[in-house]
Amino acid sequence: MLDTHCHLTSKEFTGRVPEVLADAAAAGVHGVITIATTSSDCLAARQLAQSHPNVWFSAGIHPLHSDEPINWADVQSAAAHPKCVAWGELGLDHHYDRPPRALQNKILAEELTFIEATHRRDPSLIKPIIVHCRDAFDDLISIFADFRGFDPTRFVFHCFTGTPDDARKVLDFGAWISFTGIVTFENAREVAEAAKLVPADRIMVETDSPFLSPEPVRKIRPNEPKHVIHTARRLAHLRGVDPMALEHQLDANAQRFFNIKIL
Repeated sequence: MLDTHCHLTSKEFTGRVPEVLADAAAAGVHGVITIATTSSDCLAARQLAQSHPNVWFSAGIHPLHSDEPINWADVQSAAAHPKCVAWGELGLDHHYDRPPRALQNKILAEELTFIEATHRRDPSLIKPIIVHCRDAFDDLISIFADFRGFDPTRFVFHCFTGTPDDARKVLDFGAWISFTGIVTFENAREVAEAAKLVPADRIMVETDSPFLSPEPVRKIRPNEPKHVIHTARRLAHLRGVDPMALEHQLDANAQRFFNIKIL
């Protein structure tokens, strides 16, 4: 399998990345995408991807880091690397009061403009976009729709935490949806219902590690890429399909969306 979204640059994994990747491979997870959250994190993620054959990475600014210094040249430099497979994660987070919504909106607009300009300048750098969305579906879909240069089918709303109605809005827009261990939680019934709605060719799975350990390993911290198998099995149960068949579908989806091939 492929863990499409984790944060190997997090302090929880300092000095442990080879061990974490080895444990993931032993569990059948043979590739990961480590996701950047700041401009400096883009460079750290690039370094990890350069050091490990089955690690890829993204380049972008997380909305909860909107109030930190941004070096767009570093983002550009990271994005130009052949193992950078996506922009993001970017978006809006209305669950928290900080950073202020106005600042999040400002940085998001800057980031989308930056990406759009990069795509025009160098079409070889056209990449899919990983979306962070908490309590902001209507706002984000409206913003993305206004940027005419982006293909809606190249967005994935990662770590989906919304309702079935939110899922329908994302799908009607044309984007993909990715699920974390939240879908395994007993108190996340609406997320579980939403997971039943996503077309088979627009669904992905991730850990968002070191966060959100899934059942039945929810008490284990930190979460690791090897645990993505539990989320995939829960999705298979919810959707009433064979787990192995779904794993093959998820792998095919991820490799197609991010244009990668697991070695």
